[in-house]
Amino acid sequence: MSYFVVNETCNGCLACVENCPANALSWRDNGKKRVLLHNMARCARCANCWRICPQHAIEFQHFLENIWDEVISLDLVHCKICGEPIYTADIEKALSGKIGREIDPLCPRHKQSDFVGRQAMGFLKNEIKEAKNDRS
Repeated sequence: MSYFVVNETCNGCLACVENCPANALSWRDNGKKRVLLHNMARCARCANCWRICPQHAIEFQHFLENIWDEVISLDLVHCKICGEPIYTADIEKALSGKIGREIDPLCPRHKQSDFVGRQAMGFLKNEIKEAKNDRS
């Protein structure tokens, strides 16, 4: 969505351009057309353009809307045990590429229990080996 909206009452007088303290407004004459330009990066959102416009052509309310604009949508990877979202598929792909293997999708809680479980399995394997050695 464009936050700087000019409605059909604009007559191209350039009062907004001439009175913009941030130089965020400009214009260009193209053949038979005058084009009003706005640079959001320069805009101080001071509303001077809105106040100065004799035609009430600038709709400043769009600057004041407290809304979130969706800028990107990414696929999520969920914990294979509880279904909690843990990271994006792009992060998983990048990490898998760096470590050279697939990542087991586990949330921190289940990753910890998996780690403890693997430690216990390692302990049991060692106990079994020692028991077999003791019998020999």
